[in-house]
Amino acid sequence: MPQSTFPILLRFLGSMNLAITLLVAIAVAAVIGTVVQQNQPYPDYVLKFGPFWFEVFKSLDLYNVYSSAWFLSILGFLVLSTSVCVYRNLPHVLRDLNDYREHSQRSALSRLPHQHTFANELDTQANLARIAALLQRHHYRFRHNDAQTGLLIAAKKGSGGRLGYIFSHVAIIVICVGGLMDGNLPLKIAEWRGEIAVETRRIPAGEIPPISTLSAENSSFRANIDIAEGGQSNLAFIDYKDGYLLQKLPFTLQVDDFRIEHYPSGQPKSFESDLTVIAPSLPRPLKQTISVNHPLTFKGYTIYQNSFGDGGSKLHLRTWPLYSAANPGRLTATVKQFTQLDDHQLEISDFRPFNVNPDPSGEKKFINLGPSFQYKLRQADGTANEYLTYMQPIEQEGRWFYLSGMRGKVSEQFNYWFLPADREKRPARFMAFYHSLRNPEILHAIAMQTAASSDSGKQSSNDDRQKVARFMQSLAEQFIEGGQEKITAMLEQSVAPEKRPEASAVYSAVYSAVLQRLLKNVYLQVLRQERIDVNQPMSDFDSQFLLDALAAVNLAHVYAAPVFLELESFQHIEATGLQITRSPGQWLVFPGCLLLVLGVFCMFYLPQRRLWILLENTASGSVLLLAGSAQRNRYDFDREFELIKQQLTQPTTSVL
Repeated sequence: MPQSTFPILLRFLGSMNLAITLLVAIAVAAVIGTVVQQNQPYPDYVLKFGPFWFEVFKSLDLYNVYSSAWFLSILGFLVLSTSVCVYRNLPHVLRDLNDYREHSQRSALSRLPHQHTFANELDTQANLARIAALLQRHHYRFRHNDAQTGLLIAAKKGSGGRLGYIFSHVAIIVICVGGLMDGNLPLKIAEWRGEIAVETRRIPAGEIPPISTLSAENSSFRANIDIAEGGQSNLAFIDYKDGYLLQKLPFTLQVDDFRIEHYPSGQPKSFESDLTVIAPSLPRPLKQTISVNHPLTFKGYTIYQNSFGDGGSKLHLRTWPLYSAANPGRLTATVKQFTQLDDHQLEISDFRPFNVNPDPSGEKKFINLGPSFQYKLRQADGTANEYLTYMQPIEQEGRWFYLSGMRGKVSEQFNYWFLPADREKRPARFMAFYHSLRNPEILHAIAMQTAASSDSGKQSSNDDRQKVARFMQSLAEQFIEGGQEKITAMLEQSVAPEKRPEASAVYSAVYSAVLQRLLKNVYLQVLRQERIDVNQPMSDFDSQFLLDALAAVNLAHVYAAPVFLELESFQHIEATGLQITRSPGQWLVFPGCLLLVLGVFCMFYLPQRRLWILLENTASGSVLLLAGSAQRNRYDFDREFELIKQQLTQPTTSVL
């Protein structure tokens, strides 16, 4: 590198323009990191921003700003720029601290904005003693020097203002170095070199490959772990990009107890965990209770109470078949474990004993909808739909329904299926009605009874009644398989295109009347099984139940599940969600912040001020030239200079 290039590079790196540019870039990154929630699972960002903007923000690494390569590069350049600035200016600052400028010339002093010339009858030594006492009262340090025309006294105070410049710049270096240490820079380098690979599969910790596992010597990380009550673990998980990494811990965490308090509405009020830390270096296990904002610190590791969740609750389910008229069964499943259900795999991902939501009536209050569980039914080919089912019926417009949502993708919202609850607030009546429709023998028998009970049916032959019954049964089967949409599609296919507008309304009304009659008779059969007198007019509840049941059957095909899982009871096992951090850089960031505050204080509240007093002997005494300068707070210096001038001129009235 040519010698002339090096000074140019130093001037560029230590320039104010570069420093301001880097600080603005860091400020913009901090705003992004505040607005965009960091280190969340990628599916959450897809739901929030959509597929297009998700990919754009992902390419810019905005989901992990403070550990991104571009942010760490900015921090590195800022460290380099500030270091060069300190290197270039530190010698000047140190020289200035000991420089009183006692060799200043009279001509230079006369040009200062603060200067005053006067005379008194005292000799040089008397003036020197008097001025020294005055300067000491005003906290000035001074030196004197014999000038060509007399004695020059040079004084100054507020040298700490110059030190504030060094303190603030060194503080920026220290803070940025701490940020680099906590920015997962070694992890970035290891990933770039191919030594680390993100794991995207949901597999047991024991099956995670070594390339996705970080050793216990990892210097900086922020990991999460869920531990059930009575359980322990020495592993944690780092959410990284579209997957995770397994972080080994040099100690074992055991959860002795987890407690949570709720408000009357069911919302969580507070939660805390009783932890035991087991480590080879400890003579005995360390026990401590942690809660939100009251973490446990152990040998550079900080353990926070972060969340809570399910620790493997046992759910006792009743299985209601939806594709056949088979009898319901019972099943016991464990949350976060797989259970075989016929030709599907049941994967229960979450269980919540409370679901607090705003009151649908619009009142400013919250209501608890009761327990719910979220699960997937995975087919043999690997595809799966996700479901969210509530244990208790929920009131809607004065009626009670069982709610179960379904979605095909995580990025979609749940579409809810409303199943009407009977008088005992159970799904038994609806399931009996639905299974009757799914049973060909029962459906054919009721269709025959319906065809024979009509006026035309009584007068027709048995063959004609059989045809009408088969037609009714066909309509009902199409309604069950695809709802009203399938019947409408069938009508359109059976009518010529040019006649559809005229025939559609007529056929639709006829088919609907025939179907409604059959469905009502199936419903009456269900009521008979409940020993309800169907010869009497139906009650308002039973009539409304039929309408709600038909609406539910109309959408049953959209639910796309072989069974409806009813949660009958559960054994709740809670788990605490802990966040474990190792941040060696914080021991630099905290002192760096204190040093920055000290530097700013020195620069703004300890401004450097200088005074010069030139003493010249005359036949009648001495002539004094008082001059001064200040870098900041000129108004305060004006007052101080005026006060010193008055105190110096007080003994005499002769002012030149």
